[in-house]
Amino acid sequence: MPVRPDRASMPHLMSLLAAFVAVSVGLGVLAAGVFIPGVGALGSVASKSVKAFESIPDDFEPQALAQQSRIYDADNKVIATPYDQNRIIVKLSKVAPIMQQAQVAIEDDRFFDHGPIDIRGTFRAFFNNASGNATQGGSSITQQYVKLTLQEEALQKGDEAAAAEAVSVNYARKLREMRLAMHVEETMTKRQILEGYMNLAYYGDLAYGIEAAAVHYFNVHASDLNLSQAATLAGVVQSPGTSDPHNYPEIAERRRNTVLDRMQELGLISAAESAAAKKPTVKSMLRIRNSEGGTCARSPEPFFCQYAMEYMLGLKALGANRAERLLNINRGGLRIHTTLHSDWQTEIFRTLTAQVPTGDPSGVGAAAAVVEPGTGKLLAMVQTSEFDWTAKESSVAKTSQSWVVPQKYKGTLGFPIGSTAKIYTIVTALEKGWPVNGQVPAPPAGPTQAAAHAFPPNSYHDACGSGDTWYVRNDYTTTAPVMDFRTATANSVNTAFAASMIALGGCEVQKTMTKMGLLDGAGKVTEPAPSSLVLGSGSVPPLTLANSYATLAADGKYCDINPIESIETANGKKIKLPATKCKQVISQDVARGTTELLKGVLTNGTGTKARAYFNRPAAGKTGTHEGHQQSWFVGYTPQFATAVYVGTPISAHSMDGISIGGRYYPRVFGGDIAAPLWGQIMAEVSADSPWVDFKAPSAAVLYGNLSPLPGVIGMSLANAISTLQANGFQGFYLGTQNSTAPAGTVVATAPSGRAAKGTAVGLYTSTGFVPAPPRPPTSPSSPSTPGSPTSPSTPGSPTSPSTSGGGGITSPPPSNGPTTPTGTSTG
Repeated sequence: MPVRPDRASMPHLMSLLAAFVAVSVGLGVLAAGVFIPGVGALGSVASKSVKAFESIPDDFEPQALAQQSRIYDADNKVIATPYDQNRIIVKLSKVAPIMQQAQVAIEDDRFFDHGPIDIRGTFRAFFNNASGNATQGGSSITQQYVKLTLQEEALQKGDEAAAAEAVSVNYARKLREMRLAMHVEETMTKRQILEGYMNLAYYGDLAYGIEAAAVHYFNVHASDLNLSQAATLAGVVQSPGTSDPHNYPEIAERRRNTVLDRMQELGLISAAESAAAKKPTVKSMLRIRNSEGGTCARSPEPFFCQYAMEYMLGLKALGANRAERLLNINRGGLRIHTTLHSDWQTEIFRTLTAQVPTGDPSGVGAAAAVVEPGTGKLLAMVQTSEFDWTAKESSVAKTSQSWVVPQKYKGTLGFPIGSTAKIYTIVTALEKGWPVNGQVPAPPAGPTQAAAHAFPPNSYHDACGSGDTWYVRNDYTTTAPVMDFRTATANSVNTAFAASMIALGGCEVQKTMTKMGLLDGAGKVTEPAPSSLVLGSGSVPPLTLANSYATLAADGKYCDINPIESIETANGKKIKLPATKCKQVISQDVARGTTELLKGVLTNGTGTKARAYFNRPAAGKTGTHEGHQQSWFVGYTPQFATAVYVGTPISAHSMDGISIGGRYYPRVFGGDIAAPLWGQIMAEVSADSPWVDFKAPSAAVLYGNLSPLPGVIGMSLANAISTLQANGFQGFYLGTQNSTAPAGTVVATAPSGRAAKGTAVGLYTSTGFVPAPPRPPTSPSSPSTPGSPTSPSTPGSPTSPSTSGGGGITSPPPSNGPTTPTGTSTG
């Protein structure tokens, strides 16, 4: 006996029947009262429904679908796929025919035979619903395409209510869907509709569209799906929230088998093919990757992904504001080509962790950044920690904070850079005319606090000084009054650079740092404190430091960092990005002269351990922060500039007497771990690059253009300063020296003899006495011991400062030099 509809269902029944009449009339396939008994009884209801149906707007214009963007490395490998919806648009020709057949078989097997509405399926749904069963769909693929399109457009506009309405179960929505389906089939072919549907459909587990689903579940393209995979995906669409293969593999398997049965019934596959496709379990078929994209946490290069995303959110070419840019990146299907070499990343990570293992119990971590000079391209950025955005607080083992980049890119304030800061004194000195082959003052000092050299407040002659006495130690005992510029650089002699910075003017050195891009992780310029200007007590991220050094490799041209090579729209149109800002900030000659000095660090200075791994022409500088908490090596060739950091990034503590990776270090200097790591990294990144040497500096930079100093010995300090100024030099008080000359009169200068015009000349005044027992005068060729008194020198002879250091040079270099180091020479 047929089941009669109850009274509660009658209003819906009448509305639906009237809708069917209206649609049938519109289609020209059903006359009222012919196929459905009792239609005539609807009378005016049907007539009104027809008019209402015809009045529904049919202006259906599908918008561009939200789809994932793709971030590529320099070798065109996908390293991240940012998205709001994990969707990759593909042409139907890129979908395996068996996948097309499976989807049509289970959703609408007569799709290619009927019009926009499957009347047979609609009637079936009508009578099923009329009988009191649950609401049944009966929608054609065209109708489903309309429904999904309306939902997607509402979501893109942020209209959640409209998105819900687009898929709600009610007859008014159904009627509009039918009307629009008719319009769609007037303007699109069946294959175009199927293509749109398969790109729109949700396949569960955040996979939208067939290509994203194939990649997500099986790690294959939609074009390569086999029968079992295709049937599995086709079966998900009807109930993606409860049958996706990842979370519900057993349900997905039952649905797959249903699809296979249906395909066999329709004659699309044989019984043998169906049985073979049912054999593997869905769970065994899955090839889900943990790093396929969506968020940077799922990228194989999460720290770089995070940096690149933050960088792009600052690009006006991608939108008017941050929110609009994020929307375009996550939904626009952009193809973002970056400068990163992910193969280098792998090698560098392996190199770093071989010496400094991830999560080492010592609390020591390591990081590296590689930049291309002259372009600002970021080529590699690596740290020894794992990326973990869920970590409640950072550790040396797990963190989401990059140790390499500045704070604004989810990075760090940086770390004290130690003696790598000395290059800015070198650049300033060469700009002032000091020659590479000249000398600098080197006030005697040793490695203990008692042997430190004291620079009193009145040593400074500009605003960038200190109100307190500054005590500077050397890492080994030095006794020479002056030192070759090359030797002071190679051995990173602290007092030589401190005295030179004071002579040049701390504010001048600070300007050099700023124009060469040395900013802390918050984007602030270096503090003008003497310890920051010379000994690197200020914090800088490794990427910033590497790029600053790249200025020297690029012959004095500074470029802003840029991780993006190009960006294309989903249609392949290139987005016009602003050109990287580059500026000549120091002269080519000065840059080459600085490189000439820094080459000695690797050949016979504190960075020689790098040479065990890398023998190309290179220049660089070691750095060790006071207390041995942080250490560095930063160096470059004409092609690459690399900074390597080894230190305590989370909880700062000394690395004296520490075991790192099972190796014991009595003290960790920049030359101990960072320099060898730098050598290995540079060998890796340079392997496929040609051998290129630096260009030589001019004779003027090598030897200087020096003028005789006026004779000021015997003058009062004030008169000596005035005399120097009148002759084109500067004068400043450098300290006292034991002498029988009248107290307060000038007894020595540094430099002596000749200097470049504009040089600041340090003046030593007499104490008025020589302590007993008297010692014989110390000649320029016989270095004195630290703190030993010397007799006043005659005009033009080198002097041996005993209290504070000064600046200046002489040329040609005399035969005397520093004493043999008694301790480890470091930076």
